[in-house]
Amino acid sequence: MKDGWIKVCAASVNVTVADVKANAKEIMNIMDEAAAKGVKLLVLPELCLTGYTCSDLFLQRLLLERAVDELLKIANHSIGQGMITVVGLPMSINSKLYSMAAFVYEGVILGAVPKSNIPNYSEFYELRHFSEGYNDMGDVIIGNMTVPVGTNLLFSNILFDEMVIAAEVCEDLWVPNSPSISHALNGAMIIVNPSASVETTAKESYRRNLVSMQSARLLSAYIYADAGEGESTTDVVFSGHNIISENGTILAESERFKNQMVISEIDLNKLEAERRRMNTFVSIPNAEYRTVLFEMEIKDTVLTRHYPKKPFVPDNKETLELRCEEILNLQATGLKKRLSHTKAKSAVVGISGGLDSTLALLVTVRAFDMLNKDRKDIIAVTMPCYGTTDRTYNNAVRLVNELNCTLKEIPITKGVEQHFIDINHDKSVMDVTFENVQARYRTLVLMNIANQENGLVIGTGDLSELALGWATYNGDHMSMYGVNASVPKTLVRHLVRYYADYLTDANDKLKSCLLDVLDTPVSPELLPPTDDGKISQKTEDLVGPYELHDFFLYYVLRFGYEPKKLYRLSKYVFSDEYDDETLLKWLKNFYRRFFAQQFKRSCLPDGPKVGSVAVSPRGDLRMPSDASVRIWMDELEELG
Repeated sequence: MKDGWIKVCAASVNVTVADVKANAKEIMNIMDEAAAKGVKLLVLPELCLTGYTCSDLFLQRLLLERAVDELLKIANHSIGQGMITVVGLPMSINSKLYSMAAFVYEGVILGAVPKSNIPNYSEFYELRHFSEGYNDMGDVIIGNMTVPVGTNLLFSNILFDEMVIAAEVCEDLWVPNSPSISHALNGAMIIVNPSASVETTAKESYRRNLVSMQSARLLSAYIYADAGEGESTTDVVFSGHNIISENGTILAESERFKNQMVISEIDLNKLEAERRRMNTFVSIPNAEYRTVLFEMEIKDTVLTRHYPKKPFVPDNKETLELRCEEILNLQATGLKKRLSHTKAKSAVVGISGGLDSTLALLVTVRAFDMLNKDRKDIIAVTMPCYGTTDRTYNNAVRLVNELNCTLKEIPITKGVEQHFIDINHDKSVMDVTFENVQARYRTLVLMNIANQENGLVIGTGDLSELALGWATYNGDHMSMYGVNASVPKTLVRHLVRYYADYLTDANDKLKSCLLDVLDTPVSPELLPPTDDGKISQKTEDLVGPYELHDFFLYYVLRFGYEPKKLYRLSKYVFSDEYDDETLLKWLKNFYRRFFAQQFKRSCLPDGPKVGSVAVSPRGDLRMPSDASVRIWMDELEELG
């Protein structure tokens, strides 16, 4: 549970119908296996202690008594495991029978939550045996324990505020006003569902979507444990479809008809951050809720769940292609509106032969096509100077020509050198002034051409550069509309690749050019090339790998991760590529630059938001330009 992670498990029980002793033994074996794997919350199916398919045997007093006897044995077996186990069983209270989810922990039955919604349609005949549970059903005596019962129970770890668990049972999830809605609004971060969902054709995807969307709507974790093999197949079949979902993402899912155990780690800190961020998630404290306290020690959680190295880039190829098409449309639609609104005749793009300017030009072409405007009114300007290599220059020229835009070549060396004279700067001193004069001169040229041509200057800078402040203030930092402003560098590459693979309309020359752009090192090209004409100034050598910075950016802005947790996660994800010292070095650099460079983001040009993370001062990030990074750096210094 350290750093907010808790290992959870959903498992199906190979039940023997009505044999509570055999079932209890099977349950205790599962408990042992789960505890050995570090699980802190184990959820088992509905009525697994007896079997869901006992039918009229549920009316037999002996079965009910023996089920409670075995529950006490299970509770005793939990001593020393450090794990909550949720067990389904029938329980008689005041001469009525209820389908219960019992919480056991360290020898204690913490509480029992009854099923609220009893299905009595199609293959279900539960009202023949069970009654509907309700909020406060008081306390019952089980063994020598006083056990609270009701749908209004919250189980809370006094050592870990975010670990608040509530339960609903099977059908409760499938109704319009499920109990989990109220549970979440009253503080539950984890919803457990002991279920016995019969399997029918196409029900699998519906169930998966239901669990996923419920966790998304409630900004919660949802652990769904399903009955499987062993249940009676007199009329129906059970598949053991176990699911662990976190805020809409399926973290783990069992193969059906296998009675599998699925394990993953829930990030409770992340869920809390989401609830804190979304003001429309409004807590509604209900005085009828009862909180059952328990004490579970906070220990390290061994991570096993998948975290992508590139959180902005979908892992699935088909999803990635759909995402690329959608983002290109969002970018182009934003620019289309701005061009139309301003009645601009042209668009002016500084083209360098690099990734960002290539994407900006491709987006501008799409926007012009949407408006049925002549691509010749896209003025692509290449401005070679000291650092321009033949490779990037040639790619810039080829790209503009193959897209049928208008190319303007304006060498800026003379103008830059005149400016050095004006400000009394020695051009042999290749410092930040040497570099930034070039960047600002290029922007000056673009702005003035836009005036000449009744056009708009299209910004090329991307989200990653803006986060790090890797832009010259009032140089490439400035434009009249920044189409790449919320596209991270790791995604820029895929957008250009997508265009090369699918949108070149059999133009092999264009595709070849785009592929070579993709193969070119990222560089501002503000310093002279090497003796053999190659790029001498590689951005990632200076500020760090963009795959790391995009990873840091995502978890800092999206979920508010603190440095020590982000460092731990980055070690887990990138252990095969970077050593700990390198990761810490670039993480420190990220925080330093992110805080120090906010003044550049505070006056960003307009640009379309395309994803869940953006840094526009009018959108996602309202941050003071002179905020101190001290407490974040102090925490990193403690790490090494």
